Amino acid sequence: MTLSDSAEASPATTDLCDAHEALLPSGELQVLAPGYLALGQRQAFHGAAVTLKVFEDNSLVAEAVKTAGKGRVLVVDGGGSLRCALFGGNLAQAAQANAWAGVLIHGCARDAAEIDACAIGVRALALHPRRSVKRGVGERDVILNFGGVRITPGDWIYADRDGVLVARRPLHRVA
Repeated sequence: MTLSDSAEASPATTDLCDAHEALLPSGELQVLAPGYLALGQRQAFHGAAVTLKVFEDNSLVAEAVKTAGKGRVLVVDGGGSLRCALFGGNLAQAAQANAWAGVLIHGCARDAAEIDACAIGVRALALHPRRSVKRGVGERDVILNFGGVRITPGDWIYADRDGVLVARRPLHRVA
């Protein structure tokens, strides 16, 4: 598999946890705290993490999904804000068109029906109808800490209905 092979079936998070349980104490494998909403047509997805840190400003999110995703997962630390959405239908369409496997948002999304129509996977804390501001403020390719996990650019994200895993290396067979 290459990073751009987004059609590959994603391994089950439960199977990965069972097979790599020895990696949990060291933090090489981490489990994101539960409670994130699942949106999009891909209930299961995986890929290398591309990280953003923003707060109530989705400018960098919009820029990122308009670039080649190559089967990666965009991980957005929105500070856990529940006051506006950082991701919506237009950005979901851009993420799909640019081959992003998924988006993980420590913040809100909106346009749930539009996101659900796209062939990507999305996890967000909540839904919120208000859009974010656009000031172009934020950081790219930084280490993130939220939901009880530490996410470094290039870590592997595995998501399905059972939860979200963060691994320091791929846990599935990579061709």
